[in-house]
Amino acid sequence: MNTTDAKRVLETALICSQQPLPLRELRVLFGDELGADTVKTLLEDLQNDWAQRGVELVHVASGWRFQSRPEMREYLDRLHPEKPPKYTRAVLETLAIIAYRQPVTRGDMEDIRGVTINALIIKQLEDRGWVEVIGHRETAGRPALFATTRQFLDDLGLESLDQLPVLDSPGQQANLLAALAPAIEVDLPGLALDVEPGTESNAAIGDAADAPADAAQPAREGAADDAAQVVES
Repeated sequence: MNTTDAKRVLETALICSQQPLPLRELRVLFGDELGADTVKTLLEDLQNDWAQRGVELVHVASGWRFQSRPEMREYLDRLHPEKPPKYTRAVLETLAIIAYRQPVTRGDMEDIRGVTINALIIKQLEDRGWVEVIGHRETAGRPALFATTRQFLDDLGLESLDQLPVLDSPGQQANLLAALAPAIEVDLPGLALDVEPGTESNAAIGDAADAPADAAQPAREGAADDAAQVVES
């Protein structure tokens, strides 16, 4: 099979798929006759072919997919003008803590936010497919340890946690939400903040003056502290 035909096969499979396709599944299209490096090169060629179009080929955590470019969303939204779902600031602050400090317990989150976290907040994140229980900390009560999912990365258009906004200044380290919210606003246009009076919306996650300077380092730097204490569910 020549390069042109191989790219056509990949393009068709990706356009027809409702979910991102990992490299190993894309290789199945060719009966494993093409190596992983060859298929990846063809995918990169496809990215270039679509570079000037309203749809782009991207690599996310679960694999490769076609998606509309951000600048097209205001037009596409006119086809579906329904009101987007709203998330309270408390929900987004909790999500940010899990994203940057994972694996974390509910108690860890409450220590950082300085307020009690309603169980419905975590359930909302679980129902959305953004967080999950990956084990339990070996302490009294064996509290559940929460982490983000591949769905979370896919929805933000990221391949890995390494691509989360870097917390490289004291100001950012003091406010995880400020670092995560821009990525959500860019990659999830349907996500809106509901900060009406009466909602749990004014609890800044970095307000505690005694919080350590590195308390908000990304998971890739801080997750190891809990790794030895995780017991798979």
